[in-house]
Amino acid sequence: MSTVRVNDNIKKEVMPILDDLGISLSEAINMFLHQIKLNNGIPFKLKYPSFSDEMLEALEEADEMMKHPEKYKSFKTVEEFMEDLHNEIQN
Repeated sequence: MSTVRVNDNIKKEVMPILDDLGISLSEAINMFLHQIKLNNGIPFKLKYPSFSDEMLEALEEADEMMKHPEKYKSFKTVEEFMEDLHNEIQN
C-alpha cells in the first residue's frame, strides 16, 4: 500500500465524475498506473498549448489595443457600436 498526495481542488472536481462512473479514486489511480506500464510512459501527450497563427495575431492585436487605447474606437453602448458599424457598412 502507498500514500499519494492529491491536490484537494482537483480531487473535489474529479470525485463526482468518478462516482458517476462507479470508480473509486484508488481504482482510478491504479488504472492510470497500469496505463503507464502498458504504454511504457505517460498514456497521453504532454505538451504546451499551441495557438493558430490567427489566434496569435488576435492576441498581438489585443495587446496593442491595451497598450494604445487612444488609437482605437470605443463605445459606451451597444447602440453606439451598432450605429458606427451600420455607417461603416453603408460607406
